[in-house]
Parts: sequence; structure tokens; C-alpha cells
Amino acid sequence: MKLFSTRSPEQLVSLPEAIFKSLPADGGLYMPKAFPELPTSFYRALAQKSFQEIAFEVAHRLMGEAVEASALKQIVREAINFPAPIKQIEEDVFVLELFHGPTMAFKDFGARFMSRLMNYFLDKGHAEIDILVATSGDTGGAVAQGFYNVPGIHVTLLYPKGKVSPLQERQLTTLGKNITPLEVEGTFDDCQALVKKAFLDKELNKKKTLSSANSINIARLIPQSFYYFNAFAQIRRSGNTQPIVFSVPSGNFGNLTAGLFAQKMGLPISHFVASTNVNDTVPEYLQSGIFKAKPSIHTLSNAMDIGNPSNFERMQFLFDNSVEKMRKQISGYSFSDEQTLEIIRRVESDAHYLMCPHTAIAYQGLKNYGTENKTKVAGVFLSSAHPCKFPNVYTDEQWAKVDVPPQGKEIMNKVKKAFPLKNDYQSFKEWLMG
Repeated sequence: MKLFSTRSPEQLVSLPEAIFKSLPADGGLYMPKAFPELPTSFYRALAQKSFQEIAFEVAHRLMGEAVEASALKQIVREAINFPAPIKQIEEDVFVLELFHGPTMAFKDFGARFMSRLMNYFLDKGHAEIDILVATSGDTGGAVAQGFYNVPGIHVTLLYPKGKVSPLQERQLTTLGKNITPLEVEGTFDDCQALVKKAFLDKELNKKKTLSSANSINIARLIPQSFYYFNAFAQIRRSGNTQPIVFSVPSGNFGNLTAGLFAQKMGLPISHFVASTNVNDTVPEYLQSGIFKAKPSIHTLSNAMDIGNPSNFERMQFLFDNSVEKMRKQISGYSFSDEQTLEIIRRVESDAHYLMCPHTAIAYQGLKNYGTENKTKVAGVFLSSAHPCKFPNVYTDEQWAKVDVPPQGKEIMNKVKKAFPLKNDYQSFKEWLMG
């Protein structure tokens, strides 16, 4: 598998180089040189395949000989060892539950696969590495759990002080060993800016081998494409043959970009809905044709509080920097906290299904798309996290109906240990160098 930077398509690198460097020196993002389409026979048999079988075939087709087939099967067995079920909420409306992993968030898929892939390449002779991760909530917990005790890897997590839920913070700050959390006085965008600056710092990179487990790293996006194929298989298995539209709760837009990767590999996705909170940079771009990054605003759906989404550069590359081409495949909608709470209340009352705030936004984005486009489709909205991670969102009556999984109960009994950090690159650099 060969990859290139979105800003230098003529310069090719190997998969391990792209994974360990995370960010090209030119500040772009790595993209696969080619998206090989899976054969017709694969799609014909898709409904009969297990999630692990689908994941292996997609990964093997995309990564080719970069990873030995036997090793890749083992990576898939270890990383994708929990389900991602589809549930019907209304007629032709389905939820894809991505919160059944160890940290109860969709990022478990990417983090667990990535940690094992990195470990595979480390065994092949690569040096020890330092992983830097900016998180607005769920990424940090998934990465911490996925990389915990992995030999040769140290993880530094940067999260915005006071802007993650209590359970999310416990997942970031209670493991210890090779996981170090930094509590930053700022927003997620500030954390992300510190990480990006570190990757481009020549002095720092001479002393440290830096990598990232954010969705800027291509190794996060490859496994996130798996559950689009698996969702498609489940819909077809149910007997529904209508065109399929996916509504994706979006912050840094890695999740939606992974869906675009699946589409590039031949998965017949009819359309995507980019559903955001008031941090609506991409929906505004789809309306105006002008991309304008802006400071992030703190909301109830905190994992999507991103005003300058990194993966938008990949999206633009896939659509040749054409807003007209992007509009044909993606619609965008944004919702306020007040609207989010009303959506949660209404769906819980009507369908007896309680959603996290991110999931609620994805649901309503799908409904708005359906209102504007009268075509008959099977609509799938992605549920990115378990409701138990957001206790401050619900009424007492709603919270009483939340069944907290064992891993959620266990983590809340652990003691937080995080290191405070000013929103200042020099302070961050000195901490890393020390």
C-alpha cells in the first residue's frame, strides 16, 4: 500500500511510514494512492458475512501486502471483537450502535485496530514511539484503552479542562503506566493545534519519534470504514433493498471520511448527511461554498465541538476541491443544544429509545434530509457513544432508564490523575522534551 500527502500527491510513502509519521512534513494529510474496488462476488455475499470476515477482506484489499494476511486476521480478531448492531427505530429508519466496545464509543474500532497495527510494525524493527492525541472526549478514552500496556509505545493525551464529561475524564486519566493525560487550559482546537505544531517541529522530531492516534492518522480511518460495510450487510440481511443514506454525527469528520473511503471501494452508499452541533463549519461550507474555520463553541455534544475539522482537507481532496461535487454526495445540517434536548425527549417518548446528544443530532440530520428529499431510502444514523457518558444531559426520569454497562460503573470508581498544561506551545514542547 502506498500513500501520499494531500498537498504533494507525487511523493509516495509506505503504510508504516504514514502511520508512524501521522502528518506529512508539508502539513497535509496522508491518503491512499488507490482505492481498490472489492469484487462483485464480495458484495453478492456481503449479507452472509460476519463482521470480522468483512473487516479482514476490506483491510486486506486496501492494505495489500503491507501486512501479512495471517497477521491481519489476528489483528482483526483482537480489535473487532464486539458487535455493531443495527436497530430499527421507525419505518426505514435505523440506528447503527457503535458503543459496545470497552470505552462505549465508536472510536474503539479505530483505536484498537491502530494499536495492534502499530505493534505489528514495531515488531518489524521500528523504534519506540510517542503518540500525541488531542481529544474532545471519546478519542482519548478509546486510545488510552487501545494502547494501554502496548510495548514500545507511550501515549500523551491532551484534553480541554472542564469540557469533557466526568466519565470521559475518568477514561482519560485513570490508567497510568504508558498513558499520560494533560489537562489543557483551552478548547479542543487549542489541543489539536499544539499536537500539529509538535509534528512540524524539527528540533522536537530529532529527539522523539512522534505519531498521532487522532483521525489525522490514516490508521484510524481504515477500520472505521469497516462498520459501513457491516451496516450495509445488516440492512440487506433484513430484506430492505432500498438505497442507503448514512447520517454521521460530525466533529473532526474522520467518521464521515471513513464512509467516503468505503464508498470509494465500491460500497453503494446513496448519500451522506453531515450532522453537527452549532460548530457548523462544514454545513456552512455546503451552503455558501466558502470554508471558514472559527473558534469552537462548547456544547452538550462535546465530542463534536470542533471549529476547524482536520479531515475536511481529505474531503476536499476526494471531491477535487469542488463544493458542487461534494453537495451531490453530502448534505449538512446543524442543531443547537435546545434542539438536541428536544430531539432526545421526542424520540425517547415516541420510539422508547434514549440517545446520546451526538446520536440525537445524527437522527435529526437524517430526518431533515428525508423531509427535503422525498426519495424512498433506508436511513441509517450512527450512534457514536453510550448515553451513560453524558449524565448532565438527561432529566432524572430519563437517567433512571439508562442501563450503565459494567465498564462504565468500574471506571467511575477510579481516581483521576492528570497534569495541568497552559495553552502554550513552548510549555508543551518543554514538557515533551523533559
